[in-house]
This record gives sequence, C-alpha cells and structure tokens, in this order.
Amino acid sequence: MQILRKLRLWIDPVKRPGPEAMAVDEWLLETATEPVLRVYGWDGDWASVGYFGKITEARTAIPGVCWVRRWTGGGMVDHRADWTYTLVLPHSEKLANERGAESYRRIHAALAEALVAEGIDVRLSTGEEVTGSALCFENPVNHDLVGRGGVKLAGAGQRRTRHGLLHQGSAALACGDSISRNRSAVLAGLLADSWAAVDLLPDAQVLAAKTAARYADSHWLEKR
Repeated sequence: MQILRKLRLWIDPVKRPGPEAMAVDEWLLETATEPVLRVYGWDGDWASVGYFGKITEARTAIPGVCWVRRWTGGGMVDHRADWTYTLVLPHSEKLANERGAESYRRIHAALAEALVAEGIDVRLSTGEEVTGSALCFENPVNHDLVGRGGVKLAGAGQRRTRHGLLHQGSAALACGDSISRNRSAVLAGLLADSWAAVDLLPDAQVLAAKTAARYADSHWLEKR
C-alpha cells in the first residue's frame, strides 16, 4: 500500500550550485500544498554536510569540492556521482507527523523497491552495519539502503517544521537522464496512489534571499 494519496513529481531541469539547490528545497517546504518529489542535479563539484556536521572534518574527508550545509541531519555526502532527490510533505500529511524512524523507513522501503525493479540488489539496513563514520556512505544506519556485503547505497536526512517534513535523500547510484526519469517515475508510483509530473518555477528573488540568508552565508557553513 502506498504511503501517500497524491504526489507531484518535479524533475528539476536546472542544475544548481549547492546553496541554491538547498534554497529550492526550503522554498518547496514552505509553499507545497501537496507532496512533491523533486529529482535534481548539481552545477559543479559539490558535497554537503548535515546540519550537525563539522565542516573541518568534512573538508578533510572529501577534498577538492565545494561545500554546502544542509538544513537536515545526516553525514557528509559527495554529490559528484550520486542520484539526489527531495521529498516534501505538507504538515497535513499523516506521514509528516509520524516518528522520524518510521517516515525514514517507509520512504526508503519505496526507494528500495524502485531500485530492485532496476535489477539493483538492495535492502533496508537493520543498523548492524553501522560504523560511526561521519561519511554518510561509510556509515549505514537503521533503515538506510545497503547492497551486497552491507555497502551503503542510499541515505537521507530529515527536518520537521510547522510546514511539514523535508526529506533530502541521496543514492550512490549515478545514472543517465533516461534511467533517472524512469527511476523517478517508478518511485513516485510506489510512494503515491496517483502522481503527476509538474514543472515548477521558484521565484528567483525568493531563492536569492534564502540563498544569501542561509546556505551561501559563511557563518552558516562554518557554524560547526
């Protein structure tokens, strides 16, 4: 049984630098009246660190990239060769009000099914593979997705606000546009009873303001 009744799928055609990409997600969280699945790419060599992560450790662990701090939790993620998506659920959605572990599990269960449909050997982690590493894909926690040998293939970070749930996910399974579109559609169908592809156009001034106020601000990046 799908976890949502309706869903809008937005395959964002614009590759954006890290700060702007994060601002788009925040904009979605504040404005979406229905669940939205956004799939997107990055403009340049970017990595992200979770809200509570230490930027000095991040720079040492993944050198040679530009960094952005997410509004969600989780570890360090190298976005140079991943498949990145965001799921935004308004506060009116039941799943947005469930415990974090349960929403994390149910969203990742749908993603696992989508990847299995591609022929990828993947399963939900039971947490037994946890390493404690700050590198996201070296530390599979409970309900992450792992492949053969317990290698982590997908993880995410979440944040809840009065607007709803922001789930920012990454899979270490980079792919071309055709496979990405198919993966996005399959995942949308597994998440919701009905879904429709949409083209969204964030307000440029709003994005610029959010980018400057938070994600492109050196104080935000260097806060830990």
